[in-house]
Amino acid sequence: MATIPFDSTVALLREGYPFISSRCEALGADLFTSRLALRPVTFLRGADAAELFYGGDRFTRAGAVPPSAKHLLQDEGSVQTLDGPVHRHRKHAFLELVGPDARQRLGDLFERSWQEAARTWPGRGRFVLHDEVSGILARTACAWAGVPLPAHEAARRTRELRLMIDNAGRFGPPNWYARARRLGTERWAAGLVERVRAGDLAAAPRTALRVFADLRGPDGAPLPASTAAVELINVLRPTVAVARFVVFAATALHEHPGWRGALAAGDEAALEAFAQEVRRHYPFFPAVPGRVREPFEWRGHRFAAGDRVVLDLYGTCHDPRLWEDPDSFRPERFRGRRWEESPRDLIAQGAGRHDEGHRCPGEWSTVELLKRAVRLLAASGLEVPPQDLSIRLNRFPALPRSGFVVEERCAPPGPGGAGTMGP
Repeated sequence: MATIPFDSTVALLREGYPFISSRCEALGADLFTSRLALRPVTFLRGADAAELFYGGDRFTRAGAVPPSAKHLLQDEGSVQTLDGPVHRHRKHAFLELVGPDARQRLGDLFERSWQEAARTWPGRGRFVLHDEVSGILARTACAWAGVPLPAHEAARRTRELRLMIDNAGRFGPPNWYARARRLGTERWAAGLVERVRAGDLAAAPRTALRVFADLRGPDGAPLPASTAAVELINVLRPTVAVARFVVFAATALHEHPGWRGALAAGDEAALEAFAQEVRRHYPFFPAVPGRVREPFEWRGHRFAAGDRVVLDLYGTCHDPRLWEDPDSFRPERFRGRRWEESPRDLIAQGAGRHDEGHRCPGEWSTVELLKRAVRLLAASGLEVPPQDLSIRLNRFPALPRSGFVVEERCAPPGPGGAGTMGP
């Protein structure tokens, strides 16, 4: 069992996403121990480690996530902070929201919102795609969740949800400001829940607002309005976070224009492969923390109750034992491969089975939205002016430095026009 004797906080912040996997490669091991903020931590990487982390209820999220991130991405009482039967009971409500019909509706709403926004692009000049798509996704998420979002509130809610995402990996004033703004978002969401319960606000069946307003715990008692609000935000915020995947997809499309024709034509196999490779290749969640519930031993290392453990998501998605030429963007690797059958290697949003552990129930929705966005981008008339598209891997969460600047061309050029998103 390899040990790095010094505190690794500075090294992690300096290197970012590759930190864990680079150490594992150098040590020839899938786990090592070090310290973060002077606290002992065991780092894990690889398919076997993913199976260990997400299987058997060996780990808990309680007390594992730093408050700076927890208050923005989870908060008290949310499904991510629960374990065992209580977690599975709450998780079931999320899984019921993301069935095939619901995903189809989400995708249709997204396309409608995209097309409405696209009508404003000609003659608008240059704009940042990440900003634009974040607004599109916020409006989509609210419509899908049954949440009323008047036009004059859309920019505010989009900004509040983005602050939670953008500042979860930051410290100091930016994080404090985002957490303060989140309190206002929670009050807004709790007010919606209370209005539904009082009969003052109609919420359609099988929408997130209706489900969480009506949801009861295993004891039969209704969720507190504050907890229902947190879970409602846990639907809205991750949907807006998909904007990062959309920007990465735009980057990939710009750098691999040979895929444009099939994607613009709606080739389902090509869309699926391209979307999955975007999720595998680009940096989204860097890692996931946990704490040991009961003592056990794995690969000669003794895990004691309360030990802090971090599973490397990004590194596992780039593990050369699992992926040929892992640092290259190659969508063809996913042709004919069902990603649901790979719960231990394609773990950009967690590992394991959705109904058994903490794997993100929104993965299916993410893939649906990403496929729709890729097709729309490939068929669009957006031009990509010269800019810095490099990605800082020591920024959590990551994004191209420019946010991906685009502009709508006035008249479409011929096929394969240089510098364009479309064919």
